[in-house]
Amino acid sequence: MCRKQLAAIFLMLLPLSVWAQQSHLQSITLESGYVPGAVEIAVLHPEEVKASEGPLPLILFFHGGGGSSSDLNRFRPIIEEAWKRNILPPAVVAMPSAERSFYLDFQDNSQQWETFVLSDLIPHLRANFNVVQDASRTVIMGISMGGMGSLRMAFKDPTSFLAVAALEPAIEAAYSYDTIDAIDRTYRSEALYQSLFGNPVDRDYWQLNHPPYIARENMETLKDSGLNIYIEVGNEDRLNLFRGGEMLHRLLFDAGLKHEYRLVHRADHTGESIPPRVLNALDFVGRTLRGSFAIE
Repeated sequence: MCRKQLAAIFLMLLPLSVWAQQSHLQSITLESGYVPGAVEIAVLHPEEVKASEGPLPLILFFHGGGGSSSDLNRFRPIIEEAWKRNILPPAVVAMPSAERSFYLDFQDNSQQWETFVLSDLIPHLRANFNVVQDASRTVIMGISMGGMGSLRMAFKDPTSFLAVAALEPAIEAAYSYDTIDAIDRTYRSEALYQSLFGNPVDRDYWQLNHPPYIARENMETLKDSGLNIYIEVGNEDRLNLFRGGEMLHRLLFDAGLKHEYRLVHRADHTGESIPPRVLNALDFVGRTLRGSFAIE
C-alpha cells in the first residue's frame, strides 16, 4: 500500500461499519488519585486471537498535544494494516487521554501523569485484558508530546519495557533549561513551562525530566537494560523537532548505544507522511516483539 493510500485512510474517518474490521475498539474510564477526574482510555485488540496464543503483548500508545484517546480510532486502520501484513503480531493497544500534560508528574504534584501510567494504568490493563504481566512484551510508544513522554518513562525505568518508539518526539535540543534555543520553544509559552515545571521554572526539575539529559546521565543503565529504542523525525517538521531528535540520536550513537533512527525526508509534523511513518514504527515494534518470543 502506497503512502497516499495510507494517508487517505488516516484522514478519512469512515464509519466503523464501512471498515473490514480486524479489531475491536472499546472505551473505558479509570479513576485515579494521581490526576484530576476520570481518564478515558481507548483499547484496541484483534477481533480473533487463538486462546492457545496466550497473553498478548501490551502496547501503550501516547497521543500528541491537543489529542485524546479518540486518536486511536484514527490510527486504527494503520494498526490493522500492520496486522494484515504480519508486520505486527496480535497485541492490545491502549491510548489514555492525557490532555496537554506531557505525561509528566507536575512539579507541584497537582497532576501526576507519569505515576498514573505506571501505577494505575498498566496494572489495570494487565488485570482486565489478556496481556503479558511483565516487561518482556510491554512496549511504550508515542507521537510528538507522546513521543517525549514515552522516552522519558522508558529512559527513567528501562527495565519496565521491552521497547520504546518515539515519533517526532517534542524534545528540545538542549541539556539545560537556560540553553534552550528560541527555535526549539516557539510553540511553548513560558506559562506552559511554568504550569508543568513550577513558577518560576525549576531548572533542576526540568532537567531531570528531559529525555536527552536522562539518557546522558544514565547511559550505562540504558545499555545494560537491553531496552530497544526507535526514534524518528521529519526533516521539514514545522515545530523544528528534528533538532531534538537528531541531538538525542547523536548522543546515543556517540555512546555506542544501539538504536534505530530515521530522519524522514520532506516530512512535516502533520500530513500525509504520518501514516507510513507510524507503519514503520509498528514494523520496528513487530521486529522487536518477534525477537523476544516465537511467533508461528
